Amino acid sequence: ALAAPVLLADGDLFVPASIGVAVLGKEVDVATLVGNADAAMYRAKQLGGNRCEIFQQASRPSTSSRLSIHREMHRALERDEFCVEYQPLVSLNTGKVTGAEALVRWRHPERGLLAPRDFLPIAESSGLIVPIGERVLNLACRQARRWQSEVNTYDPLRVHINLSPLQFLQPDLADIIAQALETTGAAPELVALEITESAIMEDTDATLNALLELKHLGVGLVIDDFGTGYSSLTHLKTFPVDELKVDQSFVAGLCSSDKDGAIVNAVIALAHSLGLSVVAEGVESAEQHQRLQDLHCDVGQGYYFGRPGAARDVVPLAG
Repeated sequence: ALAAPVLLADGDLFVPASIGVAVLGKEVDVATLVGNADAAMYRAKQLGGNRCEIFQQASRPSTSSRLSIHREMHRALERDEFCVEYQPLVSLNTGKVTGAEALVRWRHPERGLLAPRDFLPIAESSGLIVPIGERVLNLACRQARRWQSEVNTYDPLRVHINLSPLQFLQPDLADIIAQALETTGAAPELVALEITESAIMEDTDATLNALLELKHLGVGLVIDDFGTGYSSLTHLKTFPVDELKVDQSFVAGLCSSDKDGAIVNAVIALAHSLGLSVVAEGVESAEQHQRLQDLHCDVGQGYYFGRPGAARDVVPLAG
């Protein structure tokens, strides 16, 4: 029944559903039954969604933990526990730091500083990634303004901010970005928004309109994780983006796999032919650094140049 299209004035709307099923046993009360069904529903989501899953006892512990983290994230937003660390972006031509990527962290009162892998998947599946992402946006824009004011000691740094697929789907996204820029005083040209390749391919017409609205603000636009999605050359030509970010899975095999090397080389050549710059993420060795320089990649990011850290730690590198 849910698979049937909903008829709207401007076309049909298809609504996928993730369904969890649990069976009432002799020793199962109502609360447990609902929790079991919820666990099965999350399992359906993990397997790609738009499917039905029957509850299996093995999935119950992880679901309890996930629900606990979900509740704690609500409190974390109220208590302002989410913060940002910055990983430098380095010009492979000059060796100078040109900017930094803003990476969210959770200062958990009991578990300490949590990395994104510990909470972002739950934030994304629950929708909490939207307010968390807005918090990161404002913190990063405020930091870009601080770097902008220090122009006397070094060139202003550009801050890269990740947008989740849910954030990118917000109809008022451009207004939210514009408000953050106005409130913090950050210059638009010193802010770049990173959007995953898979996210921008969900609805190409809507994507183009959203990207044009963002571009009108003057911010930079970066396709993140390039090479892992399914962009066509036509879309790449049409979308008003400035940079491609080569996924670290290809950079990891750059010096050991001919195929990975060929992919990185092709992405760089394609980007440059379209007037785009290229960022290689996950650079961890001098050998990878040299190879990327040989391929005329523009910018590198990774542990070889610096781990994520406080904003003040980026400043000496840029001087």
